Amino acid sequence: MNFSTVSTCLLFLLPFLFYCANAAVFDIRNNCPYTVWAGAVPGGGRQLNPGQTWSLNVAAGTTGARIWPRTNCNFDGSGRGRCQTGDCNGLLQCQNYGTPPNTLAEYALNQFSNLDFFDISLVDGFNVPMEFSPNSGGCTRGIRCTADINGQCPNELRAPGGCNNPCTVFKTDQYCCNSGNCGPTNFSRFFKDRCPDAYSYPKDDQTSTFTCPAGTNYRVVFCP
Repeated sequence: MNFSTVSTCLLFLLPFLFYCANAAVFDIRNNCPYTVWAGAVPGGGRQLNPGQTWSLNVAAGTTGARIWPRTNCNFDGSGRGRCQTGDCNGLLQCQNYGTPPNTLAEYALNQFSNLDFFDISLVDGFNVPMEFSPNSGGCTRGIRCTADINGQCPNELRAPGGCNNPCTVFKTDQYCCNSGNCGPTNFSRFFKDRCPDAYSYPKDDQTSTFTCPAGTNYRVVFCP
């Protein structure tokens, strides 16, 4: 093999090596005493019986991504059906985001300063307790939201199988921040008091966004 051939091979290999070095593996585990149907964009979906796990590989540079639990689902052999919470257009293999209420693990990989950004969000409400944590690369700061939000949910926000965020119920700028100018409310404080590290309303960035170096792997645990 001559030098020019070697150089050409390296040019093809370098993007692949960069992808491998900065891609992330998400280990999704169901510790709940009931079945949870995990939804993921990108990734699709998977039925997880108690104790089961799903390993998901996600490409470097992925943004706007999320993983969430779906509950009380029923799918036929073709993967079509319905979930009480977190449903994604009636598909087992999600192609779009879920329907509230659902607890969200959100992330963007290899962004500004070669960092991953990740959070737990209650902006779409809550259905299942969750942990979202790094598990490689020396990054140790994770997020947990394990309060009994469904049991303590204000009457105005109650929903079958979960607890809605006020934006879903009232659809006003005060709660949805459509104009970009909004602050915490009594309803958002209900969520924040119980899960201080999670997003409680759309502008809750300061205490709710976490970072790790690109290439970190993560775990998402339902009912940690």
